[in-house]
Amino acid sequence: MSLRFRTIALSACLAWPLLLQAAPTTVQGVSFDDPIELQGHKLSLNGAGARYKAVFRVYAMGLYLERKASSPEEVLAAPGAKRISITMLREIDANELGKLFTRGVEDNAPKGEMSHLIPGLIRMGEIFGEQKKLAAGDTFTVDWLPDSGATLTVRGKVQGAPFKEAAFFNALLRIWLGPNPADWKLKDALLGKPS
Repeated sequence: MSLRFRTIALSACLAWPLLLQAAPTTVQGVSFDDPIELQGHKLSLNGAGARYKAVFRVYAMGLYLERKASSPEEVLAAPGAKRISITMLREIDANELGKLFTRGVEDNAPKGEMSHLIPGLIRMGEIFGEQKKLAAGDTFTVDWLPDSGATLTVRGKVQGAPFKEAAFFNALLRIWLGPNPADWKLKDALLGKPS
């Protein structure tokens, strides 16, 4: 075997793992890596899209799961780690964003569940209220780990103790995947449906 052939073969073997990794998905200039690792869990990008309010772009969002899911029921029932990743596309009053999330939960929570969600929503509202404003390019994530709960990270900084209840994380997911989603096109995008 020639030295040149061995060099080419070695180069191909070293490059192979890079070829197996998917290229990032880009939404409105925001890149969503796929896959990602979350505390030892490999997550795949289930879908990504943009939230619009009227004609204005508000944020780009990606949903990560351990296994792909194509319906809201599958996403909510999926075991393992999950991530909601949001990057702002315009400046917004963070307190207002917290109120919109609360309204989204109210619009999509099953009957009888809302009273159990109020403490978590109050705490989340306080966290967003402390942020004052979120500027274009600012990011936040909500990571679900079954052993520890949901962790909110804003601009790379963890915000307090995890929200322990799976019902609270699922209530957040329903903002975008519930029967009255914040944005129907975004719902389809997060479920991996072509636009």
